[in-house]
Amino acid sequence: MNDEPRWLDDTEQRAWLSLLAVVLVGFPELERTFRPHGLVHVEYGLLAALSNVEDGLRLSDLAGQMNMSPSRLSHRMRKLVDLGYVEISGDACDGRVSIARITQAGRRFAEQVAPAHVADVRRLIFDHLDREQTEALADALGAVAGKLGDTCPGAPKGLRPVHD
Repeated sequence: MNDEPRWLDDTEQRAWLSLLAVVLVGFPELERTFRPHGLVHVEYGLLAALSNVEDGLRLSDLAGQMNMSPSRLSHRMRKLVDLGYVEISGDACDGRVSIARITQAGRRFAEQVAPAHVADVRRLIFDHLDREQTEALADALGAVAGKLGDTCPGAPKGLRPVHD
């Protein structure tokens, strides 16, 4: 049995340090879009997730999809409810289940902020890549996300490429 660590080679180290730079520098920069509205990126992510489903989502499913603990989700949802962006109600079939739905105000807010958010994502990431690099990044991160999703039930899985 070999207990020696598998050190990163030069390419792996370069990839890892670049990923860290994106996470540690890029993600805080993305927060800039939401800060004037008193929100953080994860709260916008909750609104985006809810805006994609007409009938709302069970809070347990939303927590799994966003990889959040129930208490963290509860804290974030309370803020979105107070802002009038989300409503939470009991399930008509199972009173033990709570369903979160985006409100019209929440949908309008998400639609208002989305152009600035996508502009930031483009400015920080995709404006520096050509089409082949973007496809390689999508494939590589999709493979990693898929494996991460395997270890965390309910977490987003890597997406398969969509071709026209």
